[in-house]
Amino acid sequence: MSETGAMTIRTKRLRLRMPDIDDFAAYAQLMASPRSVGMGGPFDLRAAWGMFCHDVALWQLFGHGALMIEFSETGECVGQVGINHGPLFPEKELGWFVYEEYEGKSYATEAALALRDWAFATLKLPSLVSYIAPGNAASVAVAERLGARLDLTAPRDDPKDLVYRHFAS
Repeated sequence: MSETGAMTIRTKRLRLRMPDIDDFAAYAQLMASPRSVGMGGPFDLRAAWGMFCHDVALWQLFGHGALMIEFSETGECVGQVGINHGPLFPEKELGWFVYEEYEGKSYATEAALALRDWAFATLKLPSLVSYIAPGNAASVAVAERLGARLDLTAPRDDPKDLVYRHFAS
């Protein structure tokens, strides 16, 4: 984070930045939709607000958290990437989502790679995990493109979750 507390990571096409209140409407819409099933949803507005606040609070509590994914040129928000932690996660988790109209364009992979590399360099973590619901082929493909490998022995809150492990190089 910078001295002002604003965290930004840039890639070739994207800017990863701290969430702000203007991001909540699209976030809540995704969390209320069937697309959130792999994250335990759909969620009502109250639960979505709690999750959104959790994503922001992680920065203060752990020095990492969620970043919104936006186009560098236009500032249009296309999704979120984050490092989750706290009592709901057995290990630090690298997670991602993109809004439906932006799927299949490698934005999740590009953003997750940038945040993963930042986390390994800055937080000095030996590994991260990604918890993925069975049947979420798109997220499995992202994890595998990032070089993560299925870890059958990793702890998980949901025994059905697939756990992909990312190792620092």
